Parts: sequence; C-alpha cells; structure tokens
Amino acid sequence: MSEQDVDKSRRRFLTAATTVVGTIGAGAAVVPFVGSMMPSARALSAGAPVEVDISKLEPGRRVVVEWRKKPVWVLYRTKQNLEDLAKMEPRLADVESNSSRQPSYAKNKHRSIKPEYLVVIGICTHLGCSPQYRPEVGDLSFEANWLGGFFCPCHGSKFDLAGRVFKGVPAPVNLVIPPYSYTNGDKVVVIGEDGGAA
Repeated sequence: MSEQDVDKSRRRFLTAATTVVGTIGAGAAVVPFVGSMMPSARALSAGAPVEVDISKLEPGRRVVVEWRKKPVWVLYRTKQNLEDLAKMEPRLADVESNSSRQPSYAKNKHRSIKPEYLVVIGICTHLGCSPQYRPEVGDLSFEANWLGGFFCPCHGSKFDLAGRVFKGVPAPVNLVIPPYSYTNGDKVVVIGEDGGAA
C-alpha cells in the first residue's frame, strides 16, 4: 500500500468522523432549542380540562372548581329553580344569550346542555369580581321578588340562576359559559372540552 492510498483512507475516515461528530453536535444543540418552544407542564396543566364528579351533588347546591385560574360553578338547579327562570325573563337583558359569545348549547333559557345543571364561570362580566350565590327566594334588600341567582357586591350586578344578566346593571352581558361536556354516564362534567359541540 502506497503512502497516497493511506492518506486517502485516512482522509475519508477523518471526513466521515467529522461529519458524524458534527451531526451529533448539531442535534444536541437543536434538541434543547426545540424543547424550549414546547409549553411547560405548568402551562399545559393551567389550560387542561377539569373533571367534576356531580353524582353526589344535591339539588340546590353548587360546587366550585378552578379552571384556567378562574372559578367555575356547577349548580344543580331544582325543579322550582327551572320554573322560576321563565318568570325572570321580563327583567333580563339577554334572555337567549344572543349578544354574548357563548357555546351553541348555552343559547337557550337554561343556558346549559342539561336543564338541571348550570356550568358557568363565576366572574362578573363588568369588572371581574366574583358574584355571590344567593339562592334565597323572597324580598331581599337589593331586589324585590328575588327568585334566586347571583349578586355581585362590587357594583351591584345581578344574574339569575342561568347566569343571565338583569337589565339596568353595570354588567354588559351574561356570565360566561365555558366549554364543557359530560362523561362517565353523565356523572362527570369535563370543563374545558366540549367535543366540538360549541
């Protein structure tokens, strides 16, 4: 074997070795860069769907959960609550939820998939306070003939038990209905996923 043949073999080996090392180095540099563009586990969990077991929720009661750092109320309305929704309509600003961006299943008098369950974000649409749940029926100091609902103590906005805003209050639109669906034989509400129903 001549000296020229040895140099060519050596040159090919060095070229191949340099190419392999360079490819590995480039890959090692790209992996963290691409990884940094992926959302963190914290970010993923902040927007992740939340499951709420409603199998033990009693009529007239509600459960509060957090979804995307917002309180979400799941209220089990009684038969009387549902009957009272129609009585409230003359006093409401947006009975069918037409003026606010809502899922299609919220554009009805009960603003829900199932009439007995209200799933709503518990933040006033005026300035972001959290309204109080006021299920008591009767003549309360802030509303004559109150049939139950939500009252925002910050600026006096009122909403019925479907989250529909009253006329003449600071809140411009109804409470927001998040995307949601049912699973596990309708015993669990999944907040944050509606299976494309919206």
